[in-house]
Amino acid sequence: MDFEHVSVLLQESIDGLNIKKNGVYVDGTLGGAGHSKEIVKKLDNGRLIGIDQDMNAISKAFEVLKEYKDKVTIVHNNFKNLDIVLKEEDITGIDGLLLDLGVSSHQLDEGERGFSYNTDSFLDMRMDTSQDLSGWDVVNKYSKKEIEKIIKEYGEERWAARIAEFIEAERQLKPINTTGELVNVIKKAIPSGARKDGPHPAKRTFQAIRIEVNKELEILRDSIISAVRELNTGGRICIITFHSLEDRIVKETFKELSLECICPPGMPICTCNKVKELNIITRKPIIPSDNEIEINPRSRSAKLRIGEKV
Repeated sequence: MDFEHVSVLLQESIDGLNIKKNGVYVDGTLGGAGHSKEIVKKLDNGRLIGIDQDMNAISKAFEVLKEYKDKVTIVHNNFKNLDIVLKEEDITGIDGLLLDLGVSSHQLDEGERGFSYNTDSFLDMRMDTSQDLSGWDVVNKYSKKEIEKIIKEYGEERWAARIAEFIEAERQLKPINTTGELVNVIKKAIPSGARKDGPHPAKRTFQAIRIEVNKELEILRDSIISAVRELNTGGRICIITFHSLEDRIVKETFKELSLECICPPGMPICTCNKVKELNIITRKPIIPSDNEIEINPRSRSAKLRIGEKV
């Protein structure tokens, strides 16, 4: 299936990077290479490093960026390993990093990947299909308590306990193998009155399982701290999130990196040796315009935060 992905907050994130034509930039989540293409178009003697853990995205990126191949290096990896990637490419500092943390339109639309609750397929949800842990493992092998915790914390789902109970009861009879089977279990667990309003009843649970499978939140804070250390002075970091958990981590990590002192209030002298590393450019996140949401409804929950290396 062709890799299609509509780049969210495209112009806003390109503007946010404040691109220097001879700079070095990293797109840590290549996807369909929409953001990357706009970055590389602004480069003269600059360089773009594109990273993705999805081999379908890598293949698409090679195609989209082929006319700029002398300025682009594409790497199959995870942005959490940015320091390793840069070391391997003999790069000692970068001028900008973009992370688009959403699931790509392609991953949602390609039924067999198991990300979508609208298509019945094997319960996969791996962004990197070479890893072992899948959605099937989470649903069928994790304890009821672990499943409830994941759905409650990562999905912010009020019916987490009931959903975990129903999953446990179903898998006692037979394994839950497909997304359709899981959706049916979730619909049984959530009372019909609670299913009338709001998003699809499976949305939060699917989000939670996907986050667990891909360890999305675990890597985010450390990845931001590591990335900021790779930035040259004046370099920008732009991060697009799609749910409140990710946005909170980005917001809090940016704040942490922007502080000059973290000593308890009332200390006569500073003993923490904290050094301010980041200026926050966006006090409030940038959100899509009404026009963008109309064209691409999946952009509705997107938020862009920007920081600049001190």
